[in-house]
Amino acid sequence: MLVDVHTHLDLLEKEKDLDKVLKNSEKVKVIITNGTGPESNRRVLEISKKYEKVKPALGLYPDKAISLTDEEIEDEIRFIKSKKPVAIGEVGLDNYRIENLERQKKVLIKFIKLSKELDVPIIIHSRKAEEETLNILEKNDAKKVIMHCFSGNKELTERAVSLGYYFTIPCTITRNKTFRKLSKRIPLNRLLTETDAPYLSSRDEANEPAFIEDSIKKIAELKQLNEEELEKIIFMNYQNIFLK
Repeated sequence: MLVDVHTHLDLLEKEKDLDKVLKNSEKVKVIITNGTGPESNRRVLEISKKYEKVKPALGLYPDKAISLTDEEIEDEIRFIKSKKPVAIGEVGLDNYRIENLERQKKVLIKFIKLSKELDVPIIIHSRKAEEETLNILEKNDAKKVIMHCFSGNKELTERAVSLGYYFTIPCTITRNKTFRKLSKRIPLNRLLTETDAPYLSSRDEANEPAFIEDSIKKIAELKQLNEEELEKIIFMNYQNIFLK
Protein backbone atom coordinates (compact mmCIF):
# COMPACT_ATOMS: atom_id res chain seq x y z
CA MET A 1 0.00 0.00 0.00
CA LEU A 2 1.95 2.96 -1.29
CA VAL A 3 1.13 6.62 -0.65
CA ASP A 4 2.08 9.80 -2.48
CA VAL A 5 1.33 12.66 -0.11
CA HIS A 6 2.67 15.44 -2.32
CA THR A 7 2.12 15.60 -6.05
CA HIS A 8 0.84 18.14 -8.58
CA LEU A 9 -1.48 16.32 -10.94
CA ASP A 10 -2.70 19.59 -12.43
CA LEU A 11 0.85 20.20 -13.67
CA LEU A 12 1.50 16.58 -14.58
CA GLU A 13 -1.53 16.47 -16.87
CA LYS A 14 0.23 18.97 -19.13
CA GLU A 15 2.88 16.30 -19.81
CA LYS A 16 1.08 12.97 -19.41
CA ASP A 17 -2.42 11.56 -19.73
CA LEU A 18 -3.88 11.34 -16.21
CA ASP A 19 -6.00 8.29 -17.00
CA LYS A 20 -2.80 6.41 -17.88
CA VAL A 21 -0.99 7.86 -14.88
CA LEU A 22 -3.70 6.63 -12.52
CA LYS A 23 -3.76 3.23 -14.20
CA ASN A 24 0.01 2.96 -13.76
CA SER A 25 -0.36 3.73 -10.06
CA GLU A 26 -2.52 0.76 -9.08
CA LYS A 27 -0.21 0.00 -6.15
CA VAL A 28 -0.54 3.56 -4.81
CA LYS A 29 -3.54 3.58 -2.50
CA VAL A 30 -3.66 7.34 -1.80
CA ILE A 31 -2.50 10.28 -3.93
CA ILE A 32 -2.66 13.76 -2.45
CA THR A 33 -2.44 16.41 -5.14
CA ASN A 34 -1.40 19.87 -3.97
CA GLY A 35 -2.70 23.20 -5.21
CA THR A 36 -0.35 26.15 -5.67
CA GLY A 37 -2.71 29.06 -6.40
CA PRO A 38 -6.34 29.98 -7.13
CA GLU A 39 -6.49 28.40 -10.59
CA SER A 40 -4.49 25.38 -9.46
CA ASN A 41 -6.69 24.82 -6.40
CA ARG A 42 -9.80 24.65 -8.54
CA ARG A 43 -8.27 22.19 -10.96
CA VAL A 44 -7.05 20.07 -8.04
CA LEU A 45 -10.63 19.84 -6.80
CA GLU A 46 -11.86 18.79 -10.24
CA ILE A 47 -9.22 16.07 -10.52
CA SER A 48 -9.93 14.76 -7.01
CA LYS A 49 -13.62 14.43 -7.88
CA LYS A 50 -12.80 12.37 -10.96
CA TYR A 51 -10.45 9.86 -9.30
CA GLU A 52 -11.53 8.25 -6.04
CA LYS A 53 -8.07 7.74 -4.54
CA VAL A 54 -6.92 11.28 -5.34
CA LYS A 55 -7.38 13.66 -2.41
CA PRO A 56 -7.08 17.49 -2.53
CA ALA A 57 -4.62 19.63 -0.62
CA LEU A 58 -5.22 23.34 -1.23
CA GLY A 59 -2.84 26.23 -0.67
CA LEU A 60 -0.78 29.07 -2.11
CA TYR A 61 2.82 28.51 -3.20
CA PRO A 62 5.18 31.13 -1.69
CA ASP A 63 5.27 33.14 -4.92
CA LYS A 64 1.54 33.84 -4.57
CA ALA A 65 2.23 35.65 -1.31
CA ILE A 66 4.02 38.22 -3.44
CA SER A 67 1.85 38.32 -6.55
CA LEU A 68 -1.57 38.37 -4.86
CA THR A 69 -3.08 41.25 -2.90
CA ASP A 70 -4.16 40.92 0.74
CA GLU A 71 -7.78 40.82 -0.39
CA GLU A 72 -7.09 38.08 -2.96
CA ILE A 73 -5.27 36.00 -0.35
CA GLU A 74 -8.13 36.35 2.13
CA ASP A 75 -10.63 35.40 -0.58
CA GLU A 76 -8.63 32.27 -1.39
CA ILE A 77 -8.36 31.31 2.27
CA ARG A 78 -12.15 31.56 2.59
CA PHE A 79 -12.53 29.42 -0.54
CA ILE A 80 -10.12 26.79 0.80
CA LYS A 81 -11.91 26.73 4.13
CA SER A 82 -15.25 26.14 2.42
CA LYS A 83 -13.91 23.15 0.45
CA LYS A 84 -12.53 21.28 3.47
CA PRO A 85 -9.41 19.76 1.85
CA VAL A 86 -7.55 16.82 3.40
CA ALA A 87 -4.53 19.11 3.89
CA ILE A 88 -3.28 22.66 3.46
CA GLY A 89 -0.56 22.72 0.83
CA GLU A 90 1.59 23.63 -0.79
CA VAL A 91 2.50 26.58 1.44
CA GLY A 92 5.64 27.90 3.11
CA LEU A 93 8.75 29.99 2.53
CA ASP A 94 11.16 30.21 -0.39
CA ASN A 95 14.35 32.24 -0.03
CA TYR A 96 15.87 30.85 -3.23
CA ARG A 97 13.93 32.40 -6.09
CA ILE A 98 11.23 34.45 -4.36
CA GLU A 99 11.69 37.87 -2.77
CA ASN A 100 10.17 39.48 0.33
CA LEU A 101 10.51 36.74 2.93
CA GLU A 102 8.71 38.87 5.52
CA ARG A 103 5.61 39.02 3.33
CA GLN A 104 5.81 35.25 2.82
CA LYS A 105 5.97 34.74 6.59
CA LYS A 106 2.77 36.68 7.18
CA VAL A 107 0.92 34.55 4.65
CA LEU A 108 2.33 31.31 6.07
CA ILE A 109 1.01 32.26 9.51
CA LYS A 110 -2.48 32.59 8.03
CA PHE A 111 -2.25 29.06 6.67
CA ILE A 112 -0.95 27.65 9.95
CA LYS A 113 -4.04 29.08 11.62
CA LEU A 114 -6.26 27.63 8.91
CA SER A 115 -4.75 24.15 9.19
CA LYS A 116 -5.31 24.20 12.95
CA GLU A 117 -8.87 25.45 12.53
CA LEU A 118 -9.67 22.69 10.00
CA ASP A 119 -7.58 20.15 11.95
CA VAL A 120 -5.76 18.94 8.84
CA PRO A 121 -2.05 18.55 8.04
CA ILE A 122 -0.07 21.43 6.60
CA ILE A 123 2.41 20.58 3.83
CA ILE A 124 5.42 22.89 4.06
CA HIS A 125 7.84 24.23 1.45
CA SER A 126 11.01 25.64 3.06
CA ARG A 127 13.61 26.07 0.33
CA LYS A 128 16.71 27.95 1.58
CA ALA A 129 14.61 29.09 4.56
CA GLU A 130 14.57 26.01 6.75
CA GLU A 131 15.41 27.69 10.05
CA GLU A 132 13.03 30.60 9.47
CA THR A 133 10.27 28.16 8.59
CA LEU A 134 10.80 26.07 11.73
CA ASN A 135 10.82 29.23 13.84
CA ILE A 136 7.41 30.28 12.51
CA LEU A 137 5.90 26.80 12.79
CA GLU A 138 7.05 26.45 16.39
CA LYS A 139 6.12 29.99 17.44
CA ASN A 140 2.61 29.55 16.04
CA ASP A 141 2.21 26.08 17.54
CA ALA A 142 1.62 24.40 14.17
CA LYS A 143 0.06 20.95 14.34
CA LYS A 144 0.24 18.00 11.94
CA VAL A 145 3.22 19.37 10.03
CA ILE A 146 4.67 17.67 6.94
CA MET A 147 8.03 18.99 5.74
CA HIS A 148 8.15 18.62 1.95
CA CYS A 149 11.64 18.00 0.49
CA PHE A 150 13.32 19.31 3.62
CA SER A 151 16.98 20.21 3.04
CA GLY A 152 17.95 21.51 6.46
CA ASN A 153 21.08 20.34 8.26
CA LYS A 154 21.26 17.65 10.95
CA GLU A 155 20.53 20.08 13.79
CA LEU A 156 17.44 21.50 12.09
CA THR A 157 16.22 18.03 11.15
CA GLU A 158 16.54 16.87 14.74
CA ARG A 159 14.70 19.96 15.90
CA ALA A 160 11.81 19.26 13.52
CA VAL A 161 11.71 15.63 14.64
CA SER A 162 11.55 16.74 18.28
CA LEU A 163 8.55 18.92 17.37
CA GLY A 164 6.78 15.85 16.00
CA TYR A 165 6.90 16.83 12.35
CA TYR A 166 6.79 14.37 9.46
CA PHE A 167 9.04 14.38 6.38
CA THR A 168 8.31 13.40 2.79
CA ILE A 169 11.08 11.69 0.85
CA PRO A 170 10.98 12.31 -2.94
CA CYS A 171 11.88 9.88 -5.70
CA THR A 172 15.20 11.65 -6.28
CA ILE A 173 16.51 9.87 -3.19
CA THR A 174 17.77 7.41 -5.80
CA ARG A 175 20.23 10.01 -7.08
CA ASN A 176 20.42 12.72 -4.40
CA LYS A 177 22.73 12.50 -1.36
CA THR A 178 20.78 15.13 0.60
CA PHE A 179 17.62 13.03 0.66
CA ARG A 180 19.57 9.86 1.45
CA LYS A 181 21.03 11.61 4.49
CA LEU A 182 17.59 12.89 5.44
CA SER A 183 16.00 9.44 5.29
CA LYS A 184 18.74 8.05 7.55
CA ARG A 185 18.21 10.81 10.13
CA ILE A 186 14.43 10.54 10.34
CA PRO A 187 12.83 7.98 12.65
CA LEU A 188 10.70 5.42 10.84
CA ASN A 189 7.53 6.74 12.45
CA ARG A 190 8.05 10.15 10.85
CA LEU A 191 8.65 9.03 7.25
CA LEU A 192 6.30 9.64 4.33
CA THR A 193 6.77 9.32 0.56
CA GLU A 194 6.08 11.83 -2.20
CA THR A 195 6.79 12.39 -5.87
CA ASP A 196 6.32 16.16 -6.28
CA ALA A 197 5.29 15.08 -9.79
CA PRO A 198 5.96 16.12 -12.46
CA TYR A 199 9.22 17.17 -10.76
CA LEU A 200 11.99 15.28 -8.90
CA SER A 201 11.75 12.13 -10.98
CA SER A 202 13.86 9.04 -10.39
CA ARG A 203 13.61 8.25 -14.11
CA ASP A 204 14.30 10.09 -17.35
CA GLU A 205 10.71 11.27 -17.75
CA ALA A 206 8.15 13.36 -15.89
CA ASN A 207 7.58 11.99 -12.42
CA GLU A 208 4.33 10.22 -11.52
CA PRO A 209 2.89 8.46 -8.44
CA ALA A 210 3.83 4.96 -9.65
CA PHE A 211 7.50 5.90 -9.23
CA ILE A 212 7.03 5.86 -5.44
CA GLU A 213 8.25 2.27 -5.79
CA ASP A 214 11.73 3.60 -6.58
CA SER A 215 11.76 5.55 -3.31
CA ILE A 216 10.62 2.54 -1.32
CA LYS A 217 13.45 0.40 -2.69
CA LYS A 218 16.11 2.96 -1.78
CA ILE A 219 14.68 3.85 1.66
CA ALA A 220 14.33 0.17 2.53
CA GLU A 221 17.96 -0.35 1.59
CA LEU A 222 19.09 2.58 3.75
CA LYS A 223 16.90 1.58 6.71
CA GLN A 224 17.82 -2.12 6.33
CA LEU A 225 14.20 -3.23 6.06
CA ASN A 226 12.36 -5.29 3.51
CA GLU A 227 10.17 -3.27 1.18
CA GLU A 228 6.86 -4.73 2.32
CA GLU A 229 7.62 -3.89 5.95
CA LEU A 230 8.57 -0.32 5.03
CA GLU A 231 5.40 0.14 2.97
CA LYS A 232 3.29 -0.85 5.97
CA ILE A 233 5.13 1.56 8.26
CA ILE A 234 4.76 4.49 5.87
CA PHE A 235 1.08 3.74 5.29
CA MET A 236 0.56 3.67 9.05
CA ASN A 237 2.32 7.04 9.31
CA TYR A 238 -0.04 8.40 6.65
CA GLN A 239 -3.03 7.17 8.66
CA ASN A 240 -1.65 8.67 11.87
CA ILE A 241 -1.33 12.18 10.51
CA PHE A 242 -4.21 12.32 8.02
CA LEU A 243 -6.90 10.17 9.55
CA LYS A 244 -6.64 10.82 13.30
